[in-house]
Parts: sequence; structure tokens; C-alpha cells
Amino acid sequence: MQYLTILGSTGSIGTSTLDVVARHPGKFKIVALTANCHVDLLFRQCQQFKPRYAVMLGGDAAAQLRERVREAGLEIEVLSGAAALEHVSVLPEVDTVMAAIVGAAGLQPTLAAARAGKKILLANKETLVMAGNVFMDAVRASGSVLLPIDSEHNAIFQALPRGYDGDLAGNGVRRILLTASGGPFRNTPLEELQHVTPEQACAHPNWSMGRKISVDSASMMNKGLEVIEAHWLFNASADDIQVVVHPQSVIHSLVEYVDGSVLAQLGNPDMRTPIAYGLAWPERIDSGVAPLDLFKVATMNFTAPDFERFPCLALAYQALRAAGTAPAILNAANEVAVAAFLDKRIPFLYIPRLIEAALDALPVNAVGSLDDVLGADAEARRVAQQQIGKL
Repeated sequence: MQYLTILGSTGSIGTSTLDVVARHPGKFKIVALTANCHVDLLFRQCQQFKPRYAVMLGGDAAAQLRERVREAGLEIEVLSGAAALEHVSVLPEVDTVMAAIVGAAGLQPTLAAARAGKKILLANKETLVMAGNVFMDAVRASGSVLLPIDSEHNAIFQALPRGYDGDLAGNGVRRILLTASGGPFRNTPLEELQHVTPEQACAHPNWSMGRKISVDSASMMNKGLEVIEAHWLFNASADDIQVVVHPQSVIHSLVEYVDGSVLAQLGNPDMRTPIAYGLAWPERIDSGVAPLDLFKVATMNFTAPDFERFPCLALAYQALRAAGTAPAILNAANEVAVAAFLDKRIPFLYIPRLIEAALDALPVNAVGSLDDVLGADAEARRVAQQQIGKL
């Protein structure tokens, strides 16, 4: 029996995780569920899974949930605030933490889980983008088990040699091929991108995701963040990671070996597959995902990414090569820009402009501690907000 905390249980990754857990009642027990503001859904999850703890980030939302839990006669302790997220990430009875909070908000509870030596199922890419060296040092120091849940990194993990030790060349690996669908604007004329709406940007052709991640996919910043994440997970340089646009989203990523072999992981575009793999690793369990029908897929296409169409991807490579606080600046400015786009305060094409402005305005410093990361994050948000105010 594995005892789980799910950080971000009401998001797409969290709900998919609970779907897999529900299929295997004898294997998993939910200890804690957390959410930002979705009281109704978290209450329903509490009714079904009966965790010991439930956490709402805001105090008002926690008060609402606490009252509903009391009225339902559920023996669940309802907590609130960022400190409570860290608390349920390090509980002694918890074996595994699903880190599925979107954005910078997921960094500190995920880092706390790493320092506590938990098995971490990492779906929060910003943890590595912002504080890769700090987080990986914590994983190594505590002996934490780190398993990637992003479909691409999970695919790479499966295609690398068992027991991979972080040395690509020493394991006969030439490079990593990170696939991308190209999102909803892969073929949209460039002149039309200025006028796309948040609704269009969130209409991903293959995957069902939250609004922020959907916009990141539309701009290909999501893939840029994944390039940085792959750097930390697999000790790969920017030159070792090639993005490949694959519209069918059937091949989730590939590993190219020096002997000419290329190993790929294939499957239907459903996050329950990597989630089930992470939960059961090194074994495999049923995920509820339908088998891949290759005859129905029939054709698979591959093209190089268009950096003119997707400048966010180029900016991510730039930040990775700059190292230090540059990825944290990139991520923070992107979060501000995406929020402004979703609020219809800026057009879609201003997202990369705001990110570039922050990268140009701020110095890149070495990262020696979490404070260095948080300081760069705050400064980048300030600069990005200033740029919005000048529009």
C-alpha cells in the first residue's frame, strides 16, 4: 500500500491521478488532497477518498470546505495556506507526493517533499525550471526517488537504459528527441496570431489541460520549459535536446543512441499512462487508457520547430544556455504574461515580448539558494507587470 499526498488534486493531473488510484483500491491510500480555490470539487474528492487532510490555499475557501466537511460528518482536518501545503508534503506516513500544482506556487511544497526523502511524481515543471540545481541537490542529499510525469519526460525515462546514471555519452546516448504537438496554431498564418483569443489558445487539438498550460502549449513555451526540465532530469545540455513537432501526439518522446537505434515510447495522448507508470514504478498497472490503435493512427508526421512562429521556444533555449537565474526570470515573466493574455489585457503575440523584456532588463545571477530563485522570480514579475502598464 502506498500512502499519497496529491498537491493540486482538482487540476487535470490531480483528477487523472485520482482516476488511476480509484482503479486500484488495494494499492493506494490518499492521505492528503490540496487545491487552490475549487471548493466543490475538492469536497467531492474528500467524500470519495476520505483523506486525513484537505488543504485550500485561501482561508475563505478553507472555511467553506471545513463547514461542508463538518456537515457531511467526515473526519478530515481542513488546513489552509502555503505552509499547510508543505506540511502535508512531509507527513511521516506519506510515501509518495504527486506534485501537480501549476506554476511557481508548486515549488516550495515540492522542494519540501524532496528534502524529506519522499518519492516524488513530478508534474510541476516549474520546480526544475526555477530551481533545478537546488531541487536536484535536495533529491540527491535525501535519497528521494524522482519520477517525471510530464508525458515527454516520462517517455524519455522509459526509453533510457534502466539505471541511467546521468551520463548520456557513457550510456551510449547521442541525444534526446522531445516531441511537441505544435498546439492549435501550428498552421495558423502568422498575421492572424495577433488576433487569437484565449478560447482559441486553450483549444488544444490532442490534450485536455488547464488554461495556463494550454496557452503555454499554444506558444510552445510549454515545450521550452520542458527542454529546461529535461536538462535537469537527464543531465543533458541544450545541444543534447532536440524538439520535434509531431502533430499526432502518439510518440511522446524518443532517445537516440550512438549505434543508430532510436527508442520511442508510444501511446494515446492521455496523462493517466505516465501517472500509472509513476505510481506503480518499477511495475506496471492498468491506467484506464484505451490501447493504441496503430491502424487508426495510420500516419505520423515530424517537422522541425519554427522559431519565428514560436519565439517562446527560442527564449527558453536562450535562458537554459544563460543558466543561473535566467530560467526563473523566463518562467515568472511568462506566468505574468499568460495571466494577462487570459484576462484579455494583452494580445497573444505580446507574451514573448514581455518575456524578452524581462530577460533583457534583469541581470543573470548564480543560484546558490532558494532565496536567489525567489528574488529573481519577484523581480521578473515586477518588470513584466511594468511592461503591461506601458501598453
